[in-house]
Amino acid sequence: MKFLVTGGAGFIGSNLVEALLGQGGGVRVLDNFSTGQRKNLNFGDKVEVIEGDIRDAEMCARACRDADMVFHLAALGSVPRSVEDPVTTHEVNITGTLNMLLAARDEPMVKRFIFASSSSVYGDPPGVGENPKREDMPLMPLSPYAASKVAGEHYCSVFHKVYGLETVILRYFNVFGPRQNADSPYASVIPRFIRFLREDKSPLIYGDGQQSRDFCYVENVVHANILCAQAEQGAVGACINVAGGQRFSVNELLSHLCRIMGKSTVPVHEPPRPGDVRHSRADIGLASRLLGYEPMVGFEEGLRRAVDWFVSSA
Repeated sequence: MKFLVTGGAGFIGSNLVEALLGQGGGVRVLDNFSTGQRKNLNFGDKVEVIEGDIRDAEMCARACRDADMVFHLAALGSVPRSVEDPVTTHEVNITGTLNMLLAARDEPMVKRFIFASSSSVYGDPPGVGENPKREDMPLMPLSPYAASKVAGEHYCSVFHKVYGLETVILRYFNVFGPRQNADSPYASVIPRFIRFLREDKSPLIYGDGQQSRDFCYVENVVHANILCAQAEQGAVGACINVAGGQRFSVNELLSHLCRIMGKSTVPVHEPPRPGDVRHSRADIGLASRLLGYEPMVGFEEGLRRAVDWFVSSA
């Protein structure tokens, strides 16, 4: 079986590529290296790499040629970046996803299209608060990034209903782990905190730090993708949360990291950022029923592994 991973040089994508290589199939990566890194694909000649942009329809068609399974992870991430530049976010995440769906639809070999969506699609639905977010809840995006993921989900659903393409949507919740970029101005909170603590600097927290997230170690997300590729027809057309199923505040996260790293610090607080969700926790019951998914690596163990990787790779 030949797997195509768009965005395969990225943080999550490269971890998925590594796992797919262990499955014994051929792996092809499509990436323009705007945010992904070549060093993440240090697998020798085991991976076919196509340098190209999903905004290029012909490049998408080339990448899908003879592929059996498409994992579409390529995207322009970050809520703040989308607030600054909604046009590019739209072009990459919506037009790029449409290009990939068209290419997959038109390639006879493609059996399934797995789309990486985001917990940001939920926003802050009234009355939910700190309760788990379920897949049947209304979507209320708060940022251009979240809106672009909602649009991608709708396109996947339409391509399944209209063209018969097997699509499955995985909604990732706050993924972290090895190969995550700590140096980007749009770096996620865990690599940012680790970097600040290593440098004995005060971490920056937007808001009061009581906002909470369902942090999910990357190995769990990779596991969900592989299960999704093997899942029965009941998963086709579904939107499925992928998460740890637990909620931790940003303040609690910092306390955990301080304990793991043997550090003490006082964070600097700045006003909340536009588009940020207050609380995010997943109900992962559907993932369990449709995919047989359960988190393989818990929050504390995931943090320890992330710290070890960031320290060793510094």
